[in-house]
Amino acid sequence: MLPRNALVVGGGIAGMSAAIRLMEEGVTVTLIDRDPDWSVYGAGITCSALTFRALWDLGIGEDLVSRGAPHNVVALHDLSGQPIDTLQLPRLVGEGNPAGGGIMRPYLHAILAKKVRDLGAEVRLGITVETVAQDPDGVDVIFSDGNSGSYEMVVGADGLFSTLRDIVLDNAPKPRFTGQACWRVMFDLPPEWEGVGAMFLSPTVKVGFTPCAPGRMYMYLLEHVPDNPRRDPVELPGLLHTLLKDAGGRVAELRDSVGSDTPINYRPLETVLVDGDWYNGRIVLIGDTVHATTPHLASGAGMAVEDAIVLVEELKRHETMPDAFVAFMERRIDRARLVVGNSLKLGEMEMAGAPMPEQGKLMQESMHAAAAPY
Repeated sequence: MLPRNALVVGGGIAGMSAAIRLMEEGVTVTLIDRDPDWSVYGAGITCSALTFRALWDLGIGEDLVSRGAPHNVVALHDLSGQPIDTLQLPRLVGEGNPAGGGIMRPYLHAILAKKVRDLGAEVRLGITVETVAQDPDGVDVIFSDGNSGSYEMVVGADGLFSTLRDIVLDNAPKPRFTGQACWRVMFDLPPEWEGVGAMFLSPTVKVGFTPCAPGRMYMYLLEHVPDNPRRDPVELPGLLHTLLKDAGGRVAELRDSVGSDTPINYRPLETVLVDGDWYNGRIVLIGDTVHATTPHLASGAGMAVEDAIVLVEELKRHETMPDAFVAFMERRIDRARLVVGNSLKLGEMEMAGAPMPEQGKLMQESMHAAAAPY
């Protein structure tokens, strides 16, 4: 049962994907986002095979290839630069197409935002939901700017720190800190890393590089920070140098190029998994709002897009919204447990200094499981 109109709360990847797929089926969509500029921070995003397939299925495969940086393998090294192994990404969108890759987050945001506007969504920025009241026929919403609206369905996609989750779900879990933080830095792409993802592993540091635009790549580094310290941006270059003090080869060269004027994104990693219903009446929650994962499997964005696609598929298949939401949950909850759970397990193994073969085995198993149809 497709609604005639819907409100999408949150203008990130999950919300825009839901808006796109609903409008493609003729639903009138209003999308709101709390950010008046509808902006996104400027690091890259790694597209695992899962994420690449989901974005391809959403209809933006050509944009991913032209504006991003596709690749089919991830080369593993130790921190000195010596090769360990090569991970082949499964090709989930046909043998003639790339398996995965990377793209700049602002580029992906712009691609999706253009599609949302081109399809005719009403986009309202700088507002949030204050209250909701619903009956069997619809949902009445009061917004933070004092305006109100009535909708046949509401999709909550306002992310890890969702306000709608607390409004809609009783006893909803709160995000929790995982013990790790992620560093991200942009670099020019060395010629020998063209078309390849690269990871460098040691018992104390995991650092990777993903090409994400022609001639550009971003570095991600996972650090164990059990006390979750507050860090002054001025301190970040020096701390990064210390974390990579044992690096060799090209990684050492990149480390030494980081100076006081290098933009560095540092973020503690937090997670949430709602291990119960993601819906209440005519309101359904998707994406990071209900299953925010860490970046270890590079699948958070793909999971959000998959949610949007599956939700609309089930709305089309069922005569009532409650039946559609139950079917949606049946298809998504085990997959969310897998991706969130295995990502957290990989982080725990890193923090414990587990042997590299053990970490690689779990990563390979997770990639294989994620390649299953969604």
